[in-house]
Amino acid sequence: MSAAPDAPLLRIRDATVAFGDRVLFEGLDLDVGAGEFLAVLGPNGAGKTTLLRALLGTVALTRGTIETVPVNGTGAPPPVGYVPQQHAFEPDVPVRGRDLVRLGLDGHRPGPPLRNRQTRERVDAALAAVGALGFADLPIGRLSGGEQQRLRIAQALVTDPQLLLCDEPLLSLDLAQQRVVSALIDERRRRAGTAVVFVTHEINPVQQYVDRVLYLVEGRWATGTADEVLTSERLSDLYGTEIDVVRLRDRIVVVGADDHHHHLEPGPRRPGPRDPGATTRGGRTP
Repeated sequence: MSAAPDAPLLRIRDATVAFGDRVLFEGLDLDVGAGEFLAVLGPNGAGKTTLLRALLGTVALTRGTIETVPVNGTGAPPPVGYVPQQHAFEPDVPVRGRDLVRLGLDGHRPGPPLRNRQTRERVDAALAAVGALGFADLPIGRLSGGEQQRLRIAQALVTDPQLLLCDEPLLSLDLAQQRVVSALIDERRRRAGTAVVFVTHEINPVQQYVDRVLYLVEGRWATGTADEVLTSERLSDLYGTEIDVVRLRDRIVVVGADDHHHHLEPGPRRPGPRDPGATTRGGRTP
């Protein structure tokens, strides 16, 4: 469902983030099309969340550029939605679910929140889109982790974003809740053509939705379909050490790099790792 390469919604060119001598990623070149689902993978500390923060504008690139391209002809930057990592609210927080969602519209404004009819309708529409109307008036601290994360997705959707950035949105959720949250995000991108950049340690719940993956490790990166990137050859090159990628029943198991493990479910078969569309560190795979 990716947009054509000459019509991206998001353009990243030569993007580099370094803190002193530590390089998180370097020379990243990437286009993301409207309606594309990009999963960002890699070990802890590889720069996945930093990349999202750079897309949000809260972390400056050391080098390179990030450009969003409006798709509605207005010339204005496309609206961006953000789903943060899952953090439980205290049980006595005096905030209802719909209050949390409304912050997506007016949380940046000084003074009291907006309470006009249009705001209520937009909040209700976002709540309905994620199936959260039934608990929208309950205190958020009394809701389950899955219910809270539905509200965070509604908060991200209330501005009708063309680009949706998701930072480990499945963290601390059980498998059933992970599937529900993943399906909600995918439904949005299919219905509205929203581009999704989805940071995750666990690709299992989203594998069936993913168009491409971006794998970050030790300053290096690779991008392509899951079958192009998640191979012994490609990951061994990225890590600089031998990595084994083994298919075990309906899963892919990646083992290596000082006992770093990933467990990944395969999706439909796609072209192999030497497909010319696969990219490593900005160079084409031979």
